[in-house]
Amino acid sequence: MTTRSESVETPAGQARVTWHTARAARAVLALGHGAGGGIEARDLQALAAALPARGCTVALVEQPWRVAGKKVAAAPKVLDEGWRGLWPALEAPGLPVVAGGRSAGARVACRTAAALGAAGVLALAFPLHPPGRPEKSRAAELLDAGRPTLVLQGGRDPFGRPGEFPEGAYELAEVSHGDHGFAVPKKAGLTQDEALAVITGTVASWLGRLLG
Repeated sequence: MTTRSESVETPAGQARVTWHTARAARAVLALGHGAGGGIEARDLQALAAALPARGCTVALVEQPWRVAGKKVAAAPKVLDEGWRGLWPALEAPGLPVVAGGRSAGARVACRTAAALGAAGVLALAFPLHPPGRPEKSRAAELLDAGRPTLVLQGGRDPFGRPGEFPEGAYELAEVSHGDHGFAVPKKAGLTQDEALAVITGTVASWLGRLLG
């Protein structure tokens, strides 16, 4: 695996892509971050470390607001604009691109995947609703993604537990005891490393089926 970063100009400002490049890669998995953090999130870093050895290049995408050092995420429309603007850079290796991200980044991927021609969508910790507000559902974004979709959700995620998700044309996998950041308590029946292994293993298996 080789790692490099590049800046990409978008209509929303300058974004940054950190490439974790696989030898003989079969696809690119592009992952955006959430509204409360960056690409240092444990699930994004775990995937970037694990998947190149399995033939998938991982591109960790920092949205322009984050690159600019702002503390508050841009509006959804602006996030989508930035993602669309950097998509040509993600396609540059000439491989199928799977759009993905965690939390707000998952929403961006779902909203834009069909129009951009993504090979699939990976939604990590999809924020189905604000905590304690199940009536404010964002399920339509997930259901309208229009591409093969995998959702990985923590068993105790306050933004939506696995059992709250509606039926639809997507796969849903639970990370037992995980919160919105997939952190697991010490009293859980699995360690943090084991929880991350569930994520990387599930995603690798799904990508294998998706890419054939």
